Order: sequence, then structure tokens, then C-alpha cells
Amino acid sequence: MKKAERYSSLLKEISSLMDKDVDDIANMANMTRLLYDRLSHHWIGFYRVVKNQLILGPFNGPIACTSIPFGKGVCGKSWQDKKTYIVDDVHQFKGHIACSPLSNSEIVVPCMRDNHVFAVLDIDSTALNAFNHEDQYYLEKIVTLL
Repeated sequence: MKKAERYSSLLKEISSLMDKDVDDIANMANMTRLLYDRLSHHWIGFYRVVKNQLILGPFNGPIACTSIPFGKGVCGKSWQDKKTYIVDDVHQFKGHIACSPLSNSEIVVPCMRDNHVFAVLDIDSTALNAFNHEDQYYLEKIVTLL
């Protein structure tokens, strides 16, 4: 199955799972599990904006960093700049926060409401160059379902 087809299917599945009558954490939990099952990356999860830092939210994969300061690492930069970051080689990203030594590439997508970031979706891969603009396009659509 091509990447676009896989993501189109995922969009439909995730849309049917989202429940507007529950909090973000419940929906994030189901979303990360489904993404983890279908995309098979090393780590998939959310960091939620709590006061002045990102706090670990629902995730699938190995143990993760519990908090990330504003503007630090790929997640903190995504929050600060309100934009998606695709990092082909995390070891070359100045200020990268290494939660897992097995992560080699990463995509971080900000989750926005009323022009404010309330969380970021973070996906790490053990492969270099694992993400491209097609991933960005679909993942940005997926996070709008929250």
C-alpha cells in the first residue's frame, strides 16, 4: 500500500475513533496507538503544553522524556515556532534532546486551537530520512481531529 493510501485509511479510522465528549488525553491515547500500529515507527506520542513546558502525554514506544522546555529540542522548537519540523538526522539537529539512542529521524507536528499550540505530536524513527512532506501533510490533517 502506498503512503498516501495508508494515511487516507488512517484518517478515516482515527476520525471514527475521536470522541468530542471526552478530554484530549483519551483521544490522544487512541490516536497514538492506532498510529503506532499502522506506521510502525520507534516512538509515537504527544507532549502537552502545561504552563511553560511540554509534559509527556499518551505515547507508544520506549520510555520517554517527561518534560521539555519551550524552544528546546525539536518538540520545543515546533511549539515555539508553531510549525512542523522534519529532521532527517536528529544527531545533526542543534539542541536535540535524546530520549532514546535508537532514534535517528523525527517529525514533530504542532496541535493548534485558536492559533495556540496545546500539544505536539512527536514521531521518531530508527531510520534516517524516514519522513517527508507527504507525512507532514497527512499528520497535520490528523492532529486537527483532536
